[in-house]
Amino acid sequence: MAEYNDGLLTNHMQIPWGELANKESHLLAINASLREKTMIVGRTGLIMLSCGTGAWRVRATMNAISRVLNIYCSADIGLTSISYTCFDDDNSYTESLSLKSTGVNTDKLTDMEHFVQMFEDEGALLEVKTIHQRLDEINSKKGNYRPVLLGLAAALACCSFVFLLGGGPIEMLCTFFGAGLGNYTRAKMNGKQLTLFAGLAMGVAVACLTYLVVSRSLEVLFNINVAHEAGYIGAMLFAIPGFPFITSGLDIAKTDMRSGMERLVHALSIIIIATLVGWLVALVSDLKPDSFLPVGLSPLVVCLLRIPASFCGVFGFSVMFNSPVKMAATAGLIGSIANTLRLELVDLTSLPAPAAAFIGALTAGILASLFHKRMGYPRISLTVPAIVIMVPGLYMYRAMYYLGIGHVAVGGQWLISAMMIVLFLPLGLIVARMIMDSDWRHER
Repeated sequence: MAEYNDGLLTNHMQIPWGELANKESHLLAINASLREKTMIVGRTGLIMLSCGTGAWRVRATMNAISRVLNIYCSADIGLTSISYTCFDDDNSYTESLSLKSTGVNTDKLTDMEHFVQMFEDEGALLEVKTIHQRLDEINSKKGNYRPVLLGLAAALACCSFVFLLGGGPIEMLCTFFGAGLGNYTRAKMNGKQLTLFAGLAMGVAVACLTYLVVSRSLEVLFNINVAHEAGYIGAMLFAIPGFPFITSGLDIAKTDMRSGMERLVHALSIIIIATLVGWLVALVSDLKPDSFLPVGLSPLVVCLLRIPASFCGVFGFSVMFNSPVKMAATAGLIGSIANTLRLELVDLTSLPAPAAAFIGALTAGILASLFHKRMGYPRISLTVPAIVIMVPGLYMYRAMYYLGIGHVAVGGQWLISAMMIVLFLPLGLIVARMIMDSDWRHER
C-alpha cells in the first residue's frame, strides 16, 4: 500500500521489509530462498548508500553479504539507486532500489561497517527476521545533533575557515553568527523534508544577510571598518559538498563511472546554487568578495594558530556529518596536521597551491588509514572532513561573483585556480589509498 505524509501521496514509496520477509523470517539466512537473500543484500547496500559513501564501498559490502549467503552479486550503483542481480547455482533474481534523497551520516556508516563485520562471522546462522531487525535499528537511528548544535558546528567550522583564509577577529565574529544561523536554518528546513535546493538556498541567504547585519551593527556601534565585509563568503562555506566531491573522484578512479559522474554533478549543482544565491545577495546588499584586511601576525604565530584553527574547522565539519565527538576529534587531529602542512608549504616554499593540496590530501589519507587500523573508524569518515577544509570555496564563490558582474577574465582565473585544487585533492586521497590499502589498489 502506498504511504502518505501529511495527507499527500509520497513519490518514493517506503518498502515494508519486515512484511516482505515475513514468510521466511524464521529461517536461517543461509537456508532462505534466493529472493530473501537478494533482499538482504540489497537492503544492506541501500543503507550504506544512504550514508554517503562511494560505490566501491557499497559494492564491497554487498559482496561480503553475498559470500556469506553463498550467492553471487553483480551491482550497478549510482548516487541514489542500486540495480543488481543475485545468482545461485540454479536461478537469478534482479532488483532495483532507490533512495528519496542523498545525505551524509558517518555514525550510521560506522554502525553498518560493524554490522558487516558481524555478519561475516555469524550472519549465516542468524534468522532472516533477526537480520532485518538489526538493519531496522541502524536505519532508524536518529541523528546525534539537533539543529542548534548543527548551527554551532557550522559556526565553529566556518569562522575557523575564515581565519585560515586570512581573516581576522571581526570577520570570524561575523562569520560565526552568519554560518551558525544559516546552517541552523538549513537543518530546520531539511527536518521538514523540503527539497535540497530550498534548504540550501535559504540557508546561504540567511548566512549572508546575517553577516551583513552583524557587520553593519559593528560599524555603527563601534566604528568598525566596513572593509571587514569581505569575509561574508566565509559564512556560506558550510554549503561545501565535501562528501560527493571526494567520493566522485574515488569512484572515477575505480571506474565506477556512473556513481562518480552522478556524485560530481550533484556536488556541482550544490555549488552552483549556493554561489548564485550568494551572488544575488551580494548584488542586493552591495557586498563584495574583496581581499581580507592584513591581520598583522608574524609567520610563526600564524603557523601556531593554524593548528587549532584547522582542528576546530575539521571538527565542526565532522559534526555536521553526524560524527560522534570522538570520531570528530580524530578527524580534527588529522586535519590539523594535514591542513597546516598544506598552508605552510604554500607560504614558505615556491610550491603551487594545487601541489600543496595534493600533499595535504595525501597526508590526510595516510593518517586516516593508520587511525582506521587502530580505532576502526571508516576511512571516508576521517578523510572527507579533513579534506573539506582544503576545498577552495572562497575561490569558487569569487569566480561566480566576478563572472556574474561580467568580469570574465578575473572570474575565469579564480575558477581555474579552484578547479586545479579540487582535482588534486581527491588525487591525493587516491594515492594514499593505493599506498595503504592493498584491496583498493588492485582491479578485482
